[in-house]
Amino acid sequence: MTSFYDEIEIEDMEFDEENQLYHYPCPCGDRFEITMDELADNEEIARCPSCSLIIRVIYDPDDFAGGDDGETIALAETVVV
Repeated sequence: MTSFYDEIEIEDMEFDEENQLYHYPCPCGDRFEITMDELADNEEIARCPSCSLIIRVIYDPDDFAGGDDGETIALAETVVV
């Protein structure tokens, strides 16, 4: 069984647009991080790179599911037609 330091809603995390990741302050002084790709893969654990603490990110996986792939497919179908 995994023990989380805390459970944080994604709305309470900060988004780093340049690196495409969400982060949240860790008590060790660093920050928990989770990438957009991890969220799209239904990952819900954000890790701190400096210590062993982890948090569970509360979010709706549908908000991160396949947006880019769906757009690419729609564009391809438009070009073929």
